[in-house]
Amino acid sequence: MSKLSGLKNLPDCIAIDGPAASGKSTLGKLLADRLNYVFFDTGVMYRAATLAAMKKNFDLANERNVTELTQKIRIDVRQASVPDGRMNDVILDDEDVTWAIRDKEVERQVSPVSAYPGVRKELTGQQRRIGERGKVVMIGRDIGTVVMPSAGLKLFLEASAEERAIRRMRELEARGDNADYEEILKSMILRDKIDSSRETAPLKPASDAIIIKTDGMTLQQVFNLVMDLLNTNKE
Repeated sequence: MSKLSGLKNLPDCIAIDGPAASGKSTLGKLLADRLNYVFFDTGVMYRAATLAAMKKNFDLANERNVTELTQKIRIDVRQASVPDGRMNDVILDDEDVTWAIRDKEVERQVSPVSAYPGVRKELTGQQRRIGERGKVVMIGRDIGTVVMPSAGLKLFLEASAEERAIRRMRELEARGDNADYEEILKSMILRDKIDSSRETAPLKPASDAIIIKTDGMTLQQVFNLVMDLLNTNKE
């Protein structure tokens, strides 16, 4: 039986924010599994909206068209149904796009799309409804500041662009994809700039978030640190 099974007053929602490849997804999934919470990577919604626009050959620079499309499509996130390494099922208009949204071209295009105010407004509402159900670990870039400011525990993971580029390169290589460190680093720095400077919900820690700098830390060390925080808060 988990040590946490006897603890009371665990936060209904744990919000984990941070830049790309900072370790949010892996940490969030570990916490969700340990706590028996729903794991919800909110970034998949923006990737799915980007993929939907690409499938229709939309000009992704046309904010109005992309926003209107986002308001029409249906995106659902469910517990993983296939044991192929996925963390969730991502369904776009009844189509399983769990792996399609991880395509390199989607990766390259998602930041501009996710910066559109209308897109964020539409998808934020869906995210908040899931968060308000409770027993959920939500990860993204504006969970603690915008989507779930009432989250009981807010974490913000930080790591240098160089460290994160190495992590992303290893992730791609593990999947059998070609990976160029310099190209990944350049893309990472550009994405950080876009995410941090956008007018709507810029990437930044919530005022009451716990900031964890993960450079030089193993995943297990970060996980243990958060578990200590949870246990300390319950004493």
